[in-house]
Amino acid sequence: MESRIQSKNGKSWSKFGRMMNNDNQDTFRNVSRNPGLQIWTINNMQMAPVPAQAFGNFFEGDCYIVLNISEKKGSGQTADVHYWIGNASSQDEQGAAAIYTTQLDEYLGGSPVQYREVQGNESPRFKSYFKNGIVYKKGGVASGFHHIDTNVYNVLRLLHVKGKKHVTATEVEVSWNSFNKGDIFLLDMGKAIVQWNGPESNRGEKLKAVLLAQDIRDRERGGRAQIGVVEGGEEQSSPELLKVMTAVLGQRTGPLKDAVPDDSSNTVQNTNVKLYHVFENGGNLVVQEVATQPLTQDLLNSSDCYILDQGGSSVMVWKGKQSSTEERQEAMNRALGYIKAKNYPASTSVEVMNEGGESAMFKHLFKSWRDKGQTQGLGTTYSMGKIAKVDQVKFDVMELHARPELAAQQRMVDDGSGDVQVWRIEKSELAEVNPRTYGQFYGGDCYLVLYTYQISGQRQYILYMWQGRHATQDEITACAYQAVNIDNKYNGAPVQVRVVMGKEPRHFLAIFKGKLIIFEGGTGRPGVVVPESSARLFQVRGTNELNTKATEVLSRASSLNSNDVFILKTDQMCYLWYGKGCSGDERVMGRAMSDILSRQDKQVVMEGQEPAEFWVALGGKAPYASDKRMQREEPPHSPRLFECSNQTGQFKMTEVDDFDQNDLDEEDVMLLDTWEEIFLWVGNLANQYETKESWNSAQEYLRTHPAGRDPDTPITFVKQGYEPPTFTGWFNAWDPHKWSGGNSYEEMKTKLSDAASLSQITVDLNNTNLSNSPVGVGGGGYRAPGGPVSTSPLHKLHVVDLSPRPSIPTSPSNQGAPSSSFTPSTLAEGAMSPSAGGAGKYLDPQLLVNKSPSDLPQGVDPTQREIYLSDLDFENLLGTRRLDFQRLPKWRQSDLKKKAGLF
Repeated sequence: MESRIQSKNGKSWSKFGRMMNNDNQDTFRNVSRNPGLQIWTINNMQMAPVPAQAFGNFFEGDCYIVLNISEKKGSGQTADVHYWIGNASSQDEQGAAAIYTTQLDEYLGGSPVQYREVQGNESPRFKSYFKNGIVYKKGGVASGFHHIDTNVYNVLRLLHVKGKKHVTATEVEVSWNSFNKGDIFLLDMGKAIVQWNGPESNRGEKLKAVLLAQDIRDRERGGRAQIGVVEGGEEQSSPELLKVMTAVLGQRTGPLKDAVPDDSSNTVQNTNVKLYHVFENGGNLVVQEVATQPLTQDLLNSSDCYILDQGGSSVMVWKGKQSSTEERQEAMNRALGYIKAKNYPASTSVEVMNEGGESAMFKHLFKSWRDKGQTQGLGTTYSMGKIAKVDQVKFDVMELHARPELAAQQRMVDDGSGDVQVWRIEKSELAEVNPRTYGQFYGGDCYLVLYTYQISGQRQYILYMWQGRHATQDEITACAYQAVNIDNKYNGAPVQVRVVMGKEPRHFLAIFKGKLIIFEGGTGRPGVVVPESSARLFQVRGTNELNTKATEVLSRASSLNSNDVFILKTDQMCYLWYGKGCSGDERVMGRAMSDILSRQDKQVVMEGQEPAEFWVALGGKAPYASDKRMQREEPPHSPRLFECSNQTGQFKMTEVDDFDQNDLDEEDVMLLDTWEEIFLWVGNLANQYETKESWNSAQEYLRTHPAGRDPDTPITFVKQGYEPPTFTGWFNAWDPHKWSGGNSYEEMKTKLSDAASLSQITVDLNNTNLSNSPVGVGGGGYRAPGGPVSTSPLHKLHVVDLSPRPSIPTSPSNQGAPSSSFTPSTLAEGAMSPSAGGAGKYLDPQLLVNKSPSDLPQGVDPTQREIYLSDLDFENLLGTRRLDFQRLPKWRQSDLKKKAGLF
């Protein structure tokens, strides 16, 4: 299929781009190449930097450029550059942002992936930079853009918070008319933030809103603002806070509006993937279809550019290394022209990438993908027909326990030396299997294998559910049912793994120490006589006790393979056939396996020297696979995390990019796809329906994957608090104590409620007319970090801060001073406030480092000394930027503060 799209505005944009390119070096000279986040806004067609405390605030009338540079162990630096389009931004600003993005990409060597982001439809990667949420603010450059905070407490605004996994907050009218029953609202009054939870909102949404409120307090107010929570429908239980809300909003009249349905942030996994070749011909953009899914990497030619269309849900542009400069520069414009020609929504996500710098999502749409010079894991994979074999290097079990990332890559929790118990399903009940026959599995049966091992003296369990290819549906159902019973017996501790016959994971092989035999059919049940054929053929694969298994195959010559060892068992003889391509280790394991299968004498047969009886037993000589073994590395596919749901009968998922442990929501079922296996993580508060349906969801995910995934990929069921190292190793800095650390919504609300009492948040009702009198501090309204004057009318609101602070012992220099000297007036002036942004408002590090609380300056909170440092001192002392520091887990923050003498 070929279509032509008339190119428009190309010359004018090119001219504009050349004009902007003249001062390219000046524009980008302050761009840092260090890991971290950098943001600019378009101001008078120029890039203006946004201060760190304003990160996450986006004005609807503006366009922004966001650069994120990350560094991962073993893979060096990667960069992503986004341009964000506000709903009320001008076409000129949008064009300037697009061109600056392309030029920034070139300035950084062409390695970044470029993204086009539209307000309200941001990509998971973009959202991942702002873990606590994104705030959409009214106005923009035209309404008086400033980067100076004249008074960070002179605020009155109402934020409408939506979403649970990716939170967005939009400024709305400060009125009860803005409220509804299903969402959460933050009434921000500078020194106080009141969170109002709609009666139909859920715990996850409430928790995310609390985190957003805390983020606003910490970033914009230097940690000095009080937060209170009001439960909608139960306002009378928080009379002091209701008094505050009523003073600002007036008396509520009439019922609240009904809940507003969330815009579905879930993305249907679209299997309608098409690849197009894109080129210019006679002033027309020619789009020629190349292939549909499943796609293969060899379809991409380095001298061309391509568009990959994922059913309209996203459009990706791939630029070959040898494509022309003009083609590469016009890539984004061509993608936008394609979207317009297809009548796709203007909000359709766009990614532009260079050959060698492909995004993880792009690679996941291909059946196989190999990066140049890649290495992975401890072993080497060989390709032999349809099945890959892993030559696994010996490893130290303690090394696996010490390094979860290694356990994850190898998919091994240990070397299989733990305790094993095996049951077979018989008449829907569990029947213990004789230990002498452990490792022998029949295709007509289902088995449960309980593996017990220890880490740091604590017992851990893995429960494998092995499903024979010829087992009945009743037996498969009974297997799952009995797995639940065993799981309950061990109080939910076992990690459950579904194993489909022939798709056994590495650790399962290791459990049986080189004695795993899989019979094609039949049953191991006692008393059942299975008529044996005159000849049975077994294919043996593996080089040691950790990775060997024998699988029964059709007893015919075409089943042979020159790269393997085969055992042919007849009534009279047992032949041990060695293919030309097999190694000495494989022959040793084949000999050991033949001793298990047969007590008869063994006749070794070398490929090409077979006796006539050998071929007769196989029904005659016939062609078989004899290609030379080709060595290749495993295809690298970055792990991906999804929040799963099965709404409206269609499997949907929301991707969580750049994920960490905090993204595992206690109310959710999460799917972690590491390509070679699927993990289903179930939070303690996930509902029963989601939990029950999660198995089906995982299978549906594999079935509908556009890369044509193996539907029998092992699926591992993990419960919160019982995560094995093969799971935790995919997460950076896993904290095993996190689930008992007071992070639930109820615990956080309890902590806040102490700080939100009447004695701490008070409105002077006697001296204030809250409905009519605007405040005129500093010549106008609220100037939020990185943004313009608020258009909302500000009321004369006086909030008194009497919050308890850690007691600071008096010293000769502060004898008689109160333990907290931060009065409303000094705070309003920005004294010692990192958010104030004025010169001389920070403290000299020498006054803070390695000082006892009694030696600190008056009013300094000894538990938060870092907030009194300038950005430069902060980075020098702690070795990280302020925003990156805030993203770290608490234990890591404390560790850095201790090393810097700030604890």
